Amino acid sequence: MKKIVFRVPDMHCPNCAMHLEGLEDDVPGIKRVEASYKKLLMEVEFDENKLTLEQIIHAANEIGYHPEPQQG
Repeated sequence: MKKIVFRVPDMHCPNCAMHLEGLEDDVPGIKRVEASYKKLLMEVEFDENKLTLEQIIHAANEIGYHPEPQQG
């Protein structure tokens, strides 16, 4: 499992965070999503053997968000 933090500048409210956390159920390979609209951050834990960073970004784009991977 791998964890990555994204900055999500277009997350504006608790519903946005819940919408992003729904990726956990919708995208095979994502184990956990934790989003904070106050911090504009989303942490994703995923199986890097099943899913790429680009696929996570694409899935978020599909629901209207533009996550930016943060250097850790």
